[in-house]
Amino acid sequence: MSHYEERLERDLSLIKQQATLLAKRVDAALAAAVRALLSGDDKLAYATVLGDQRINAENRKLDKMCHAFIGVHLPSAGHLRLMTAMIHANVALERVGDYAVTIARESVHLAKRPDALIKREVELLAGESRQMFKQAMCGFIDGNAEKARATMIMADQVERTFDVVFADLVNEGGNFSIEDLFAYLGVFNSLERVSDQAKNICEETVFAVTGQTKAAKAFRILFLDEDNTLLGPIAETVAGKIASGGGEFRSLGRQAGAMLPEVVGLLQESGVDLARHRPKAMNLSLQDLADFHVIVSLQGPVKSYVDNVPFHTAALEWDVGGVVAAELPEDQRRERYAALSREIAVQVSNLMTTLRGEEAD
Repeated sequence: MSHYEERLERDLSLIKQQATLLAKRVDAALAAAVRALLSGDDKLAYATVLGDQRINAENRKLDKMCHAFIGVHLPSAGHLRLMTAMIHANVALERVGDYAVTIARESVHLAKRPDALIKREVELLAGESRQMFKQAMCGFIDGNAEKARATMIMADQVERTFDVVFADLVNEGGNFSIEDLFAYLGVFNSLERVSDQAKNICEETVFAVTGQTKAAKAFRILFLDEDNTLLGPIAETVAGKIASGGGEFRSLGRQAGAMLPEVVGLLQESGVDLARHRPKAMNLSLQDLADFHVIVSLQGPVKSYVDNVPFHTAALEWDVGGVVAAELPEDQRRERYAALSREIAVQVSNLMTTLRGEEAD
């Protein structure tokens, strides 16, 4: 190894050591903030808030080391990707430190400590988020893209836990003041955001190791109607054609009706094949619903189907027209079904453009 290579590897090792030290400080601050919240230890909470100054200083030091490395070594390929990823990961570390401060600040202003249920859920969400954060940093420092990819999957579980916790918090709302209720919501949101930053770090690991950038997000969308025999199935089928590879689509009804062969035949003439569709009734739990990014009602309010819309899920209501009257002549019914399919296609296309921008085209 040449003198230049030795110096490059030495400087790179120092940067990784600094990132490891910073990650440990951030995780310790997060653990301390949660402990202060659960125990009512205001001294620990204030110490966590003040300790963020040290974390910020370490952030700045890591940033300077990365830019100095680029200036001195003029890296290319893998080393340049790593420095870019390290700078982005440093931003994520700073934000996780800020979440710890938020939790600590909320703690000292609480009028009432968490009851047994809220305490368990704080511990659960904090445990999942911290575990994901530590695994993400371990994969990043080791340059392990496979570990990073495996860790990213944990984000979905943290999100589901948050949705359940949020629902429980709303149900327990009567036991807390408005101020405390919002404080606990802030705490849960901060803990959930830790997993988001951990996922960002994982994506930076994959980029640094392989050069692969973040993949386009596949959105999960649920269509609802009265009996799952017409509007929902049309939307599911059309969406599958318009946004192939860009989403996962499903339709359910308030109840499961019976498909009418004549309607199926007329829709096939419009390019919508429902021959294999089997109507299904709505039977999803809150946790199941939380798997969907968007819920779309094609008949009536979403809340007539779903009592509680999950926190991370968007609810939409589309007015696409009513059921086609059976007494109309066949040619008019054919045109109505064709028009209905076109209207739903336009709505689906607009939704995917909103979600994915130009990638939806």
